[in-house]
Amino acid sequence: MKKLLPFLMLLAIAGTWTSWKSQQHPDPLIQKKEIISCMETETMDAYFREASQNAFGQMHLSPVTIDAADLMGKMIQFNTADGKQASAYYIAPKKKSKKWLIVIQEWWGLNENIKAEADKYYKDLGDFNVLAVDMYDGKVAATPDSAMKISRSADPVRMTTILQGAMQHAGKDASIYSVGWCFGGMWSLQTAILAGSQAKGTIMFYGRPETNMEKLKSIQCDIIGFFGNLDRSPSPAMVNDFEKNMEAAGKKLTTHKYEAGHGFANPSNPSFNKEATEDSYSKAIAFLKSH
Repeated sequence: MKKLLPFLMLLAIAGTWTSWKSQQHPDPLIQKKEIISCMETETMDAYFREASQNAFGQMHLSPVTIDAADLMGKMIQFNTADGKQASAYYIAPKKKSKKWLIVIQEWWGLNENIKAEADKYYKDLGDFNVLAVDMYDGKVAATPDSAMKISRSADPVRMTTILQGAMQHAGKDASIYSVGWCFGGMWSLQTAILAGSQAKGTIMFYGRPETNMEKLKSIQCDIIGFFGNLDRSPSPAMVNDFEKNMEAAGKKLTTHKYEAGHGFANPSNPSFNKEATEDSYSKAIAFLKSH
């Protein structure tokens, strides 16, 4: 037994040394994009605080109902890293394609209006997989009050996981494009950040811009944004700051501004502007085709 004691002591010292060394040198396999995606969520937190207030709700009327029988796609499911499944409305191209357009809902949820928008993009693009993700896991609001309740309980971490799952479903060789409105405009920009080198083009219809410079510097695709000069969320000042930040980050951002209010591209919104909607849509399609 006495002969074993020095050996056991050496083992204990070696174990302590190994533990200390592992604390001094964190896992080198963590990727930069994983670090960036886990950084502060100030932009998203600010949006959800605003979206849960009555003043924000008053900028929206209840959405127009669209007959689901006229829709082209189907609902599918895919896995996410948190062990759950997520859903999306999917339209497959006639010929196999590596191009994927991720369509992101407004604060209402994945309703028929967003599915109809996905159909519209599909018809005009033709060779894209179009995937409208369900960011609320099945919840859909029909009134501003119910939309505010969903916003209050929204989990940005789960939504990030859903988008990452959608991109994994598209595949590691997929070219990722995204488009979204308001809530979806904000997440469309986040998709460009999350997609890394797979991102090929991002469209924002209004939506709160990202303010974190490290996240903006990580973007690897061109961005096009459509904003209203009469909007309060985001305000013209916020859009101006976004332009300056993107320029400072060395990224290409093209903006188009209209004399219109929040949600001008949604026919059910009090600020709907037909001319601005048609002009912005034609520019969005041209952007996607050019990229």
